[in-house]
Amino acid sequence: MSNSEIKEILESEAQAILNLPITEDFSKALDLIYEQVHKKGGKLVTSGMGKAGQIAMNIATTFSSTGTPSIFLHPSEAQHGDLGVLQKDDVMLLISNSGKTREIVELTSLAHGLNPNVKFIVITGNKDSELAKEATACLYTGNPKEVCILGLTPTTSTTMMTVIGDILVVGMMKKIGYTNEEYAKRHHGGYLGEKSRKQAKG
Repeated sequence: MSNSEIKEILESEAQAILNLPITEDFSKALDLIYEQVHKKGGKLVTSGMGKAGQIAMNIATTFSSTGTPSIFLHPSEAQHGDLGVLQKDDVMLLISNSGKTREIVELTSLAHGLNPNVKFIVITGNKDSELAKEATACLYTGNPKEVCILGLTPTTSTTMMTVIGDILVVGMMKKIGYTNEEYAKRHHGGYLGEKSRKQAKG
Protein backbone atom coordinates (compact mmCIF):
# COMPACT_ATOMS: atom_id res chain seq x y z
CA MET A 1 0.00 0.00 0.00
CA SER A 2 1.37 3.39 -1.01
CA ASN A 3 1.62 6.45 1.22
CA SER A 4 -1.02 8.18 -0.92
CA GLU A 5 -3.43 5.28 -0.40
CA ILE A 6 -2.88 5.42 3.35
CA LYS A 7 -3.46 9.17 3.32
CA GLU A 8 -6.67 8.67 1.34
CA ILE A 9 -8.01 6.28 4.00
CA LEU A 10 -7.07 8.70 6.78
CA GLU A 11 -8.74 11.59 4.99
CA SER A 12 -11.88 9.54 4.33
CA GLU A 13 -12.30 8.53 7.97
CA ALA A 14 -11.41 12.00 9.25
CA GLN A 15 -14.00 13.58 6.94
CA ALA A 16 -16.65 11.12 8.11
CA ILE A 17 -15.99 12.19 11.71
CA LEU A 18 -16.18 15.87 10.81
CA ASN A 19 -19.48 15.26 9.00
CA LEU A 20 -21.07 13.48 11.99
CA PRO A 21 -24.60 14.91 12.38
CA ILE A 22 -24.74 16.90 15.63
CA THR A 23 -28.32 16.89 16.92
CA GLU A 24 -30.20 17.50 20.16
CA ASP A 25 -30.29 13.72 20.63
CA PHE A 26 -26.77 13.88 22.08
CA SER A 27 -28.11 16.07 24.89
CA LYS A 28 -31.14 13.77 25.22
CA ALA A 29 -28.85 10.75 25.58
CA LEU A 30 -26.69 12.44 28.20
CA ASP A 31 -29.73 13.63 30.16
CA LEU A 32 -31.19 10.13 30.05
CA ILE A 33 -28.01 8.47 31.31
CA TYR A 34 -27.63 11.11 34.02
CA GLU A 35 -31.24 10.70 35.16
CA GLN A 36 -31.27 6.90 35.24
CA VAL A 37 -27.74 6.25 36.51
CA HIS A 38 -26.68 9.24 38.57
CA LYS A 39 -30.03 10.27 40.02
CA LYS A 40 -31.99 7.01 40.21
CA GLY A 41 -29.06 4.66 40.87
CA GLY A 42 -29.44 2.47 37.79
CA LYS A 43 -26.73 1.55 35.32
CA LEU A 44 -26.02 1.80 31.61
CA VAL A 45 -26.42 -1.50 29.74
CA THR A 46 -24.74 -1.56 26.33
CA SER A 47 -25.25 -4.13 23.59
CA GLY A 48 -24.32 -4.86 20.01
CA MET A 49 -23.58 -7.85 17.78
CA GLY A 50 -20.25 -8.62 16.11
CA LYS A 51 -17.97 -5.60 15.60
CA ALA A 52 -20.67 -3.30 17.01
CA GLY A 53 -20.70 -5.49 20.11
CA GLN A 54 -16.96 -4.98 20.57
CA ILE A 55 -17.51 -1.22 20.41
CA ALA A 56 -20.41 -1.52 22.89
CA MET A 57 -18.16 -3.44 25.27
CA ASN A 58 -15.47 -0.76 25.03
CA ILE A 59 -18.03 1.98 25.69
CA ALA A 60 -19.28 0.14 28.77
CA THR A 61 -15.81 -0.27 30.28
CA THR A 62 -14.90 3.34 29.51
CA PHE A 63 -18.08 4.62 31.16
CA SER A 64 -17.42 2.46 34.23
CA SER A 65 -13.88 3.77 34.60
CA THR A 66 -15.12 7.36 34.42
CA GLY A 67 -17.78 7.23 37.09
CA THR A 68 -20.86 5.91 35.27
CA PRO A 69 -21.61 2.26 36.17
CA SER A 70 -22.05 0.31 32.96
CA ILE A 71 -22.11 -3.27 31.75
CA PHE A 72 -22.07 -5.02 28.35
CA LEU A 73 -24.89 -7.46 27.63
CA HIS A 74 -24.38 -9.88 24.75
CA PRO A 75 -27.64 -9.89 22.75
CA SER A 76 -27.59 -13.65 22.15
CA GLU A 77 -26.75 -14.52 25.75
CA ALA A 78 -29.57 -12.19 26.80
CA GLN A 79 -31.98 -14.69 25.27
CA HIS A 80 -30.56 -17.43 27.49
CA GLY A 81 -30.90 -15.78 30.89
CA ASP A 82 -28.40 -12.92 30.91
CA LEU A 83 -31.24 -10.45 30.38
CA GLY A 84 -31.71 -10.83 34.13
CA VAL A 85 -28.94 -8.26 34.61
CA LEU A 86 -31.42 -5.57 33.53
CA GLN A 87 -33.01 -3.73 36.49
CA LYS A 88 -35.85 -1.24 36.69
CA ASP A 89 -33.80 2.00 36.64
CA ASP A 90 -31.32 0.94 33.96
CA VAL A 91 -31.00 2.56 30.54
CA MET A 92 -29.81 0.71 27.43
CA LEU A 93 -27.38 1.78 24.72
CA LEU A 94 -27.83 -0.36 21.60
CA ILE A 95 -25.54 -0.30 18.56
CA SER A 96 -26.33 -1.52 15.05
CA ASN A 97 -25.08 0.09 11.85
CA SER A 98 -27.97 -1.29 9.79
CA GLY A 99 -30.53 -0.85 12.55
CA LYS A 100 -31.82 -4.25 11.48
CA THR A 101 -29.57 -6.64 13.40
CA ARG A 102 -31.99 -9.38 14.39
CA GLU A 103 -30.56 -10.05 17.85
CA ILE A 104 -30.60 -6.36 18.77
CA VAL A 105 -34.11 -5.72 17.47
CA GLU A 106 -35.30 -8.77 19.40
CA LEU A 107 -33.49 -7.49 22.49
CA THR A 108 -35.66 -4.36 22.55
CA SER A 109 -38.76 -6.52 22.72
CA LEU A 110 -37.30 -8.82 25.38
CA ALA A 111 -36.14 -5.86 27.46
CA HIS A 112 -39.60 -4.30 27.32
CA GLY A 113 -41.05 -7.62 28.43
CA LEU A 114 -38.90 -7.53 31.56
CA ASN A 115 -39.09 -3.78 32.12
CA PRO A 116 -41.87 -2.03 30.15
CA ASN A 117 -40.43 1.40 31.00
CA VAL A 118 -36.86 0.79 29.87
CA LYS A 119 -35.54 3.43 27.47
CA PHE A 120 -33.08 3.02 24.62
CA ILE A 121 -30.26 5.11 23.25
CA VAL A 122 -29.42 3.87 19.76
CA ILE A 123 -26.29 4.37 17.67
CA THR A 124 -27.01 3.52 14.03
CA GLY A 125 -26.32 4.34 10.42
CA ASN A 126 -30.00 3.91 9.54
CA LYS A 127 -32.17 6.52 11.25
CA ASP A 128 -35.32 5.13 9.59
CA SER A 129 -34.79 1.60 10.88
CA GLU A 130 -36.99 -0.38 13.23
CA LEU A 131 -34.32 -0.04 15.92
CA ALA A 132 -34.10 3.74 15.51
CA LYS A 133 -37.86 4.00 16.00
CA GLU A 134 -37.48 2.35 19.42
CA ALA A 135 -35.03 5.02 20.56
CA THR A 136 -35.59 7.81 23.02
CA ALA A 137 -32.35 9.24 21.64
CA CYS A 138 -31.08 8.16 18.21
CA LEU A 139 -27.45 9.00 17.47
CA TYR A 140 -27.01 8.84 13.71
CA THR A 141 -23.55 8.12 12.33
CA GLY A 142 -24.31 9.77 9.00
CA ASN A 143 -23.93 6.35 7.36
CA PRO A 144 -20.54 7.11 5.74
CA LYS A 145 -19.09 4.84 3.07
CA GLU A 146 -16.81 2.14 4.47
CA VAL A 147 -13.13 2.48 3.56
CA CYS A 148 -13.07 -1.30 3.06
CA ILE A 149 -12.29 -1.95 -0.62
CA LEU A 150 -15.42 -4.13 -0.82
CA GLY A 151 -17.57 -1.55 0.94
CA LEU A 152 -18.64 -4.29 3.35
CA THR A 153 -16.26 -4.73 6.29
CA PRO A 154 -17.16 -2.50 9.25
CA THR A 155 -14.38 0.11 9.16
CA THR A 156 -15.56 3.70 8.92
CA SER A 157 -18.85 2.75 10.58
CA THR A 158 -17.09 1.36 13.65
CA THR A 159 -14.91 4.47 13.80
CA MET A 160 -18.09 6.54 13.98
CA MET A 161 -19.55 4.33 16.72
CA THR A 162 -16.38 4.74 18.75
CA VAL A 163 -16.35 8.51 18.32
CA ILE A 164 -19.99 8.78 19.39
CA GLY A 165 -19.16 6.70 22.45
CA ASP A 166 -16.29 9.06 23.25
CA ILE A 167 -18.61 12.07 22.95
CA LEU A 168 -21.03 10.50 25.42
CA VAL A 169 -18.30 9.53 27.88
CA VAL A 170 -16.64 12.95 27.86
CA GLY A 171 -20.01 14.70 28.01
CA MET A 172 -20.99 12.67 31.07
CA MET A 173 -17.64 13.30 32.78
CA LYS A 174 -18.29 17.03 32.41
CA LYS A 175 -21.91 16.67 33.54
CA ILE A 176 -20.96 14.92 36.79
CA GLY A 177 -17.78 16.94 37.40
CA TYR A 178 -15.53 13.88 37.30
CA THR A 179 -12.13 14.44 38.94
CA ASN A 180 -8.64 12.93 39.04
CA GLU A 181 -9.38 11.77 42.58
CA GLU A 182 -12.44 9.83 41.43
CA TYR A 183 -10.56 8.37 38.45
CA ALA A 184 -7.76 7.19 40.72
CA LYS A 185 -10.24 5.33 42.94
CA ARG A 186 -11.33 3.23 39.96
CA HIS A 187 -8.02 2.81 38.17
CA HIS A 188 -5.41 1.46 40.58
CA GLY A 189 -3.05 -0.30 38.22
CA GLY A 190 -0.77 0.63 35.37
CA TYR A 191 0.48 3.92 34.00
CA LEU A 192 -2.93 5.64 33.99
CA GLY A 193 -3.54 4.76 37.63
CA GLU A 194 -0.17 6.18 38.63
CA LYS A 195 -0.68 9.30 36.51
CA SER A 196 -4.16 9.98 37.94
CA ARG A 197 -2.88 9.66 41.52
CA LYS A 198 -0.06 12.11 40.82
CA GLN A 199 -2.47 14.58 39.23
CA ALA A 200 -4.86 14.21 42.15
CA LYS A 201 -2.10 15.15 44.55
CA GLY A 202 -1.31 18.23 42.44
